[in-house]
Amino acid sequence: MTTRLIDDTLFDSADPPRLVGARCSPCGTVVFPRQDSCPRCSHTPMTPHVLPESGRLWSWTLQAFPPKPPYRPPSSGWKPYHVGYVDLGEVLVEARLAMTRTEIRIGRRVRLTTVPAYQDENGHQVLTFAFAPDQEDQ
Repeated sequence: MTTRLIDDTLFDSADPPRLVGARCSPCGTVVFPRQDSCPRCSHTPMTPHVLPESGRLWSWTLQAFPPKPPYRPPSSGWKPYHVGYVDLGEVLVEARLAMTRTEIRIGRRVRLTTVPAYQDENGHQVLTFAFAPDQEDQ
């Protein structure tokens, strides 16, 4: 099956996956996803900035109900999933967690990965970013 990324503007590369945010040159603020002006000092433009591929789980919850549109459920139907904030040092990123409840713990090292989000109208498997347990944190 052919795959594609959910939004190319979120990624610097797909294999291995790397997220790209933006950094403000004058004040150093880092944001994700990218935006045109700095939320701290209003400077424009922001510079693209590749984010670290690993960090620590800062907080998490269970997404126990389907999100509002434009969310599209997978072809197998909607199932609850874990989401969390991952501290990448310069910025907190909200993401799906590709791990079971027993693997989740605040402070755990996690690494960027991709997971299937849904199948598009052309039959392509659409991938989104997520964080999985970092094997170095066993």
